[in-house]
Amino acid sequence: MANIILHHYEFSTFSEKVRIALGIKQATWQSVDIPGLPPRPLLSPLTGGYRRAPVMQVGADIYCDTHVILAALDRLFPEKPLVNTPHEGLARAIGFAWEREMWIPSIGVLVHYIGEHIPPEFLKDRKESYLGVDISKEAMAPQFAAHTQFVRGQIAWLTRALSERQFLFGDHVSAADLACWQTIFLLRKNCPPEVDALLGLASLNDWYQRILAFGHGTSSPLSPEDAFEIAKTSTPQAISHLPANGDADGLTDGTMVTVTPEDNAKVPVTGQLLATDAFEIVIRHRDAQAGDLNVHFPRLGYTVQAAA
Repeated sequence: MANIILHHYEFSTFSEKVRIALGIKQATWQSVDIPGLPPRPLLSPLTGGYRRAPVMQVGADIYCDTHVILAALDRLFPEKPLVNTPHEGLARAIGFAWEREMWIPSIGVLVHYIGEHIPPEFLKDRKESYLGVDISKEAMAPQFAAHTQFVRGQIAWLTRALSERQFLFGDHVSAADLACWQTIFLLRKNCPPEVDALLGLASLNDWYQRILAFGHGTSSPLSPEDAFEIAKTSTPQAISHLPANGDADGLTDGTMVTVTPEDNAKVPVTGQLLATDAFEIVIRHRDAQAGDLNVHFPRLGYTVQAAA
């Protein structure tokens, strides 16, 4: 079985989404604790500068973004699929739309309760380098009612969808469940109990607890130095799950490209296009110290362009 390494930090809700996925898979994995803010001197060379968390590493293959991470975990653990199910299209669509639309309103609710405890350097980074939005308690206060109304509406939809089933698509948890769950985890973990009444979360408690009970699998700590050495001494895997001679919007295999998140943390990653389909793009990034790396991204939510 592949040696799974997760670069993550404890309070990252997207990291929690992957940690729960590893629990569903009952995976054994290695945990690299990274800071919530750059610099991350031994991770950035592996990702080509991509700065969001978490990042999954398997040897010299680097997976950026939870959507491509969960798909990769399905290939490694096909017996408990999260994405690769008969409901794949809906799972991908619901997960992407929920996370894209809920992120800022959820932060708006969060900072109403705990905004005074967020370090100034974190707020500065999120405003200037990451989100491009001032998420301080003072800046978001005028939108609190609107953010609360939006989140309540989404929670009502989710409650109705789960009214007669254990998970969104029946008896088996999916990537869509995890996308919705991680938002509620963020609020419940950090806000006082009154947030349940404010947002109508109590009706989701059974579903929430079922997912929480999956746990995180079995992890052991790994230093950033050791993770970097593993990448450096490994060879990227042959790409067998994507079609040969793919086409990324007119850019064929072998083209030097940049891959950039569309919404936030817009740091372009440069490499040679290796393979692509409608859901994933893989580039060969070469780092002076780590050597050749395959860096994997989702197609949805990322812009691919020919490198200058």
